[in-house]
Amino acid sequence: MAAPPDMELSPTLSLELLPTDPLLLILSFLDYRDLVSCCYLNRRLNQLSSHDPLWKRHCKKYWLISEKEKNRRNQSWRAIFISTYSDLGRYIHYYATLKKAWDDLEQYLGQWCPRMISSLKESVREEDLDAVEAQIRCKLPDDYRCSFRIHNGQKLVVPGLMGSMALSNHYRSEDLLDIDTAAGGFQQRLGLKQCLPLTFCIHTGLSQYMALESVEGRNKYEIFYQCPEQMARNPSTIVMFITGTSYLEWFTSYVNKVVTGGYPIIRDQIFRYVHDKDCVATTEDITVSVSTSFLPELSSVHPPHYFFTYRIRIEMSKDALPENACQLESRYWRITNAKGDVEEVQGPGVVGEFPVISPGKVYEYTSCTTFTTTSGYMEGYYTFHCLYNKDRFFNVTIPRFHMVCPEFKVSTA
Repeated sequence: MAAPPDMELSPTLSLELLPTDPLLLILSFLDYRDLVSCCYLNRRLNQLSSHDPLWKRHCKKYWLISEKEKNRRNQSWRAIFISTYSDLGRYIHYYATLKKAWDDLEQYLGQWCPRMISSLKESVREEDLDAVEAQIRCKLPDDYRCSFRIHNGQKLVVPGLMGSMALSNHYRSEDLLDIDTAAGGFQQRLGLKQCLPLTFCIHTGLSQYMALESVEGRNKYEIFYQCPEQMARNPSTIVMFITGTSYLEWFTSYVNKVVTGGYPIIRDQIFRYVHDKDCVATTEDITVSVSTSFLPELSSVHPPHYFFTYRIRIEMSKDALPENACQLESRYWRITNAKGDVEEVQGPGVVGEFPVISPGKVYEYTSCTTFTTTSGYMEGYYTFHCLYNKDRFFNVTIPRFHMVCPEFKVSTA
């Protein structure tokens, strides 16, 4: 419907005609790409888009630049953003997440595992990563490259940055490989075609690999432990226990678990025991809690043999009366696999010991079990006798704890 001839049309409001303050406020909500685009619209927007405080948010959001770092560089926010973008621009969607993870990890290690700090290597250059791609003739994912622009893994030392595990006759500690060592272990053999090692244990030879292409039944950038398929006719057939879907997810989820106390620190090492917060039981003054871990290097899918280790903490409340001190006499286990098959185990002590528990004291030990199914659970009780009344025996509940094998798949090599 046409407007009456006597009705005047209101003039279109042009953005650049706004007063400076509201226009700067609008520009402060733009992403860096839109802010750059504004520079090409007209002279006024070009001038306002260069207003330095507008770039402070982007420097902090994408590059984690602090006021202290800005002062050290003695540059404007805009200049810092542009110079950093020219170096790390391809990683802008990953850098802040990975830099924060590395910063959090370093801060945590400095407090709890200081000797690990000295094993970390400095960042690599962009041309170093390009040279590795040329060497292995395969593209590296940007999140992986970004992480190595921050830290080039670690030296081959013990303990390893990516966690340890120890039993009476078995020890594993995984190092995060530097880019050159990883490239030297790049696989083209059947079963591990186009797979790059991320970690390595000098005691067991165990590695976690990242698939750089979707071949042999793997998804691109999937991360896994490899396990020989013992009953396969083809010796190159392997089973892959999946540990991550991308480098970013794999690394940041591990760091988050570490810095939030999800993994215990034992003898200045990160031990990869997973603790379920609901897996705690208190009987009288004694609390029992359990954490567990799956060991791929001791497991097999065919024949089915899934190996788990568990760590038990027994603690008496510090508020308990001194006369409540007691000694562990025996243990009872009820072990159930995924098929519902039950095995009962009873015996003296734990791992050959008969620990004494008194107010405020803690006793911890590690043991292991295997299942022929991919999951199962254990529960039971300890029998204690009182030290000041040796005729008194009582049972302390061990909470039910579940053990589940991670997702796995068989290579189609």
